[in-house]
Amino acid sequence: MTRSPGAETDPAVPDRDEFLADLLAGLSAPPYALSPKYLYDRRGSELFDRICEQEAYYPTRTELGIFAKRGPEMAERVGPGALVVELGSGSSNKTRALLDHLEDPAAYVPVEISGDHLQAAAERIQAAYPDLRVLPVCADYTRDFRLPRPPRTPGHTLLYFPGSTIGNFDPDDARAFLARLAALAGPGGGLLIGVDLAKDTGVLERAYDDPEGVTAAFNRNLLTRMQNELGAELDPAGFIHRAEFNGELGCVEMHLVSLRQQVIRVGGREFPFAAGQSLRTERSYKYTLAGFETLARKAGWTVTTVWTDDRQWFSVQYLEAGGA
Repeated sequence: MTRSPGAETDPAVPDRDEFLADLLAGLSAPPYALSPKYLYDRRGSELFDRICEQEAYYPTRTELGIFAKRGPEMAERVGPGALVVELGSGSSNKTRALLDHLEDPAAYVPVEISGDHLQAAAERIQAAYPDLRVLPVCADYTRDFRLPRPPRTPGHTLLYFPGSTIGNFDPDDARAFLARLAALAGPGGGLLIGVDLAKDTGVLERAYDDPEGVTAAFNRNLLTRMQNELGAELDPAGFIHRAEFNGELGCVEMHLVSLRQQVIRVGGREFPFAAGQSLRTERSYKYTLAGFETLARKAGWTVTTVWTDDRQWFSVQYLEAGGA
């Protein structure tokens, strides 16, 4: 990417070798699965932005409504002079919902795995807030990365994790991830996080399989990545997108389902797929308020404030580092 003032790159950003190793591991034995982070190359990030605009995809619209109504309360809870670190900033379309209300933030640090997407979003935020120091970091936020040092010493660190991305982690991984964030925020640090809530199965499945087919394109883009970046031999037309709620686990799952018996060849190996067999590409867990509070506490956070919409479909929660 073209580096901007204060930008950093991080060696943890997945490269071809890591992508290949993770794919080979994910295909080593059924049920096949791969981390959802590989859905987000440049094209994937653009498609996800379009997903957020679909009528069926309630999380973005609902969360922005909470910010519009409760933004001043959130800013008061955060306090002045914070170093704002947004994890997985994407196009930063939710950044303004927070920055518009905050009092004199020390700096804004967007963290995003897609370098091109990060650069464009950082430039837009800088143009919108010319007095704000913007320090983009290209990194995989699920792994260790360095925070840049702003010119002005912040009062505390605020980690900003909007959306429902915490749901993409299996429960044990979610606890470990939140514990890492508690260490990153440090004493007195905070976490403003979006948490999608349990609700009607039909609403959930429609959100992950919109009638316009944008989510299907987003999921199938992974097959194109496998071809272009890893030289995989496969037939994209031989797979379809499927989203279903797993009631036993309490999550929505996305799959790429084989329409027929076929073989994917990649990395010098062959992986057979029977008709109906799938590669799981995402899980999105849905929490009750009590369930997430228990998870946060085990990871070293205390939930201090919760804001929801009127239907209680979605929540924005403020956590303080220092739970037990």
